[in-house]
Amino acid sequence: MSIPTVDVVYTAVATAENGRDGRVASDDGKLDVIVNPPKEQGGSGAGTNPEQLFAAGYSACFQGALSVVARQEKQDVSGSRVTAKVGIGKTEAGAFGLTVEISASIPNVDADTARALVEKAHQVCPYSHATRGNIDVRLTVA
Repeated sequence: MSIPTVDVVYTAVATAENGRDGRVASDDGKLDVIVNPPKEQGGSGAGTNPEQLFAAGYSACFQGALSVVARQEKQDVSGSRVTAKVGIGKTEAGAFGLTVEISASIPNVDADTARALVEKAHQVCPYSHATRGNIDVRLTVA
């Protein structure tokens, strides 16, 4: 599989110390958080974790893609919300894997239009492109 060429306009940089039980910070200092495994994985749960960070990034990115698609379709997505649920667990092969559920609430359009917009946003969102074929991503409309 070839990787498409990207005309990069911005590069985010973050560094982790001590992996899942340490600290993650961006090079500009805008993000600086303690990370700990959740209690469900035997950790303290005191800090955030990589899955929460991924869910935050994915939901924000998907919301942006939804707005782009809505403008193209001349639909009103004001007041919409996108929630990403990121699960982690063991795969059948014994490795760790992720699952994602993207749920969108779009109050100003009917259910069929909302579903169509979410499907189109899934084709536009960079996170969706990155996960396609690698992670089970389920889309729902609330």
